[in-house]
Amino acid sequence: MRICARVLVSGMGRCTSRAIRSCTAPNAFPGPVFHSSTWDYSVDLDGKNVAVVGTGASAIQFVPQIAPRVGKLYLFQRTPPWIVPRLDFAITDKWKRRFHAIPLTRWPPAIYLLAQEVRVLGFLGNQTFRKKVEDIARRHLARRIKDPKLRATLTPDYQLGCKRILVSDDFYPTLNRTNVELVPEAIAEVRERGVVTNDGVERPVDVLIYGTGFRATEPFIGVRVVGKGGVEIHDAWRKRMTAYLGVTVSGFPNFFILLGPNTGLGHNSVVLMIEAQVRYTIKCLKLMHRRRRRIMEVRPETQQSFVDEIYHRMSGTVWQSGGCHSWYQDHQTGEITTLWPGSVLGYFAAPARFPLQTTN
Repeated sequence: MRICARVLVSGMGRCTSRAIRSCTAPNAFPGPVFHSSTWDYSVDLDGKNVAVVGTGASAIQFVPQIAPRVGKLYLFQRTPPWIVPRLDFAITDKWKRRFHAIPLTRWPPAIYLLAQEVRVLGFLGNQTFRKKVEDIARRHLARRIKDPKLRATLTPDYQLGCKRILVSDDFYPTLNRTNVELVPEAIAEVRERGVVTNDGVERPVDVLIYGTGFRATEPFIGVRVVGKGGVEIHDAWRKRMTAYLGVTVSGFPNFFILLGPNTGLGHNSVVLMIEAQVRYTIKCLKLMHRRRRRIMEVRPETQQSFVDEIYHRMSGTVWQSGGCHSWYQDHQTGEITTLWPGSVLGYFAAPARFPLQTTN
């Protein structure tokens, strides 16, 4: 099907292209293999030897769910994450009725989101605040994992926030199960009957699950986006993935991106960023209509000014100097091309500081 439109808005997001390292790709492995984002529900895990690659945001969600069912679970960890307690609880029907009947009871979620905004201070260089959150994470680990050797394996050696902070109450207890083995060795090879690590040990595996995340710094993989002069967006981003407000790209008129470059978050809900981008896009479309313009495109100097400010503010943040390599960073340049170096409220104010530009 072919659709002709004057304006194109990309809502693909960043988690579209799965990340699987070549060294862990199965060659002769005959058993079921799948990525957590494309879960194969036809595979029966009961009593099976299951290998899970990765201990990031995906794994800590599904590992506690499948561990009670499998015979043996091998969890291959490259780098331990910082994990803080969820502090969650079930909302009873009684409280749901109160939320519906009493408007004031709906304020706590908004207060929670504002409280989350404070966390960005630790990422931007406030060492005191960051260390307090690290202490919370260390106590959480100590309470849940009593084995000192296992606890040491699960303790990060980089600053909190350098990688994505994870939230879970049931991941650590799952690692205490007798049928779960945390493997901190790198994978050397996937063979027909199992997984071999760099220390030469082969572990028997029936099912292989990748919880390895996504190629977040490489959007539009498998999609061809062409701008003025036949320039493809991957060529335009060959040196650095950039966009004005993370939404518009010079040379690509009438093209808007939701959750584009430098608009991700490490401290709050990214849905708030998407909502701000939707409002900005609608504002642009209304301006085009009001001025009777057929084309809207950000000027190169406006985009460059925005990008320069972003990278100036990124200097000194935990993402740049926290002692780790993360999916926040471009794998070639090491630059942070995914995150917004500030608060959500600061992003809301950004469009007011940069004028909209239109062309005929």
